[in-house]
Amino acid sequence: YRGVLAETMTETDELLKTFNALLLIGEAESGLDRSKLDTVDLTARIADVVELYEPAAEEAGLVLEADIAWDLNVRGNPNLISQAVVNLLDNALKYTPKGGTVHVRAGRENGRPYIEVSDSGSGIPEAERERVLDRFVRLESSRSTPGSGLGLSLVAAVAKLHGADLKLGDNEPGLRVRLEFPGLAAR
Repeated sequence: YRGVLAETMTETDELLKTFNALLLIGEAESGLDRSKLDTVDLTARIADVVELYEPAAEEAGLVLEADIAWDLNVRGNPNLISQAVVNLLDNALKYTPKGGTVHVRAGRENGRPYIEVSDSGSGIPEAERERVLDRFVRLESSRSTPGSGLGLSLVAAVAKLHGADLKLGDNEPGLRVRLEFPGLAAR
């Protein structure tokens, strides 16, 4: 009975994660009033997520590197931006084999703040990169790992809400995901 109860609790936790992810996607896609978006300290948000994931990376036998510029600010929803970074980092750690590296970069290019998460895992074939942004899409190679196929669709919804460009590319080996936000307008 204890084993069945533990298994049921694990399945319930996964269902709750899926439900919460769907709620966040719905919130991001609802077209929030852009005038109600706040100035978000991207530097602090990313640094907090990296700090949160350092023990998990170490436990998985991975190297987690961060190169985060100072004074990165965007207009947005701070919780949704943090959740997008969490999803990117969670995926990178999940799909990178032991001994691999995950790198988080954040900076400014052409006046646009960006977040980039790259890993040395198996990556996503170029032909599948658009499809993995849809809800519940899981590639055949990831079916044996836990997940709902909502992580990257949430990132895509957050990008759309914030007017950011989302780019998935090859890290040779691995995946490189980049979110480029619009620069803050001068006031």
